[in-house]
Amino acid sequence: MAASLRASSSLRSRLLSFSSGCSLCPWRLLLSSPVHSDAPHQTETLAFDEIQLSPEKPATATAFVLHGLLGSGRNWRSFSRALVSELRNRSPSDEWRMVLVDLRNHGRSAGIKGLGPPHNISTAAKDLADLVKARGWPWPDVVVGHSMGGKVALDFAESCSRGVYGDSANLPKQLWVLDSVPGQVETENSDGEVEQVLQTLASLPSSLPSRKWVVDHMLSLGFSKSLSEWIGSNLKKDNDHVTWAFNLQAAIDMFSSYRERDYWSVLEHPPKDLEIAIVQAEHSDRWVPDDVQRLKALAGRESKPDVGKVSLHVLPNSGHWVHVDNPKGLLEIMVPNFLSAVQN
Repeated sequence: MAASLRASSSLRSRLLSFSSGCSLCPWRLLLSSPVHSDAPHQTETLAFDEIQLSPEKPATATAFVLHGLLGSGRNWRSFSRALVSELRNRSPSDEWRMVLVDLRNHGRSAGIKGLGPPHNISTAAKDLADLVKARGWPWPDVVVGHSMGGKVALDFAESCSRGVYGDSANLPKQLWVLDSVPGQVETENSDGEVEQVLQTLASLPSSLPSRKWVVDHMLSLGFSKSLSEWIGSNLKKDNDHVTWAFNLQAAIDMFSSYRERDYWSVLEHPPKDLEIAIVQAEHSDRWVPDDVQRLKALAGRESKPDVGKVSLHVLPNSGHWVHVDNPKGLLEIMVPNFLSAVQN
């Protein structure tokens, strides 16, 4: 039982996301809804939040922020607020806008019927392009992706560079991949903890008696109290019962795609004018030595005018959940690079 409890605690830091306990000032957070239309030529788009210090002013730069598996955009509200504040402090003339996306099958996007299968990394990336087009927005200057969101970000940039989203699509200036290994997740390098949670949730009926019942059930299986309560927080009321706030089976499909997809080729041949910044958490258990050495070699290559570049940053005193474990350190890495993206 003790080993099981330790495993579930490790999983909590690797997979699941915490909701920010801080409420945001209403003038800083613009709650936004997906686009809905009965017209067949329009696409239902992702749910999202926007954070901007002065929303009455036109934004001079935009960053998309992508969460990980079973998370949602709200998990990044506190960090994103701190990020735009620090950007303002460093460069008052810049007006940054953060778009916190709920990826398909997650958060408020889980209720959007127009986001049909296949549920994989590429369709999740295309959803971002559809969102930009439907809203008539400028294409993002920066895309930040954590964990599974990191691979969505890589797919988005690769597809932009290949013209998949049309001639109007502009490649981001920077891509931030936060503690997400760009290659396949090999079975021998995984302890199976993520699969254990997903299989447990899949074994439960879609309609459940109560949040307490779910938490008690997880505890009875040997998961930690904190993890069990977090799982319970992902439930929503449905008459006299509760149901999951995410589309579980589709999320499982996305996790399978996350494990299978390999984006090393994007790092080896980054599109011109794109900087791909990889952040490795110092205490993360995601990385094997060969991957780290491969990244160091790519980051140390001589710059060439016809290709982009790769940079590697190690975030000290942090596990996988980088913006919770060491938000100040992450800001110190990201802020000057964000500013260079719009000043160059």
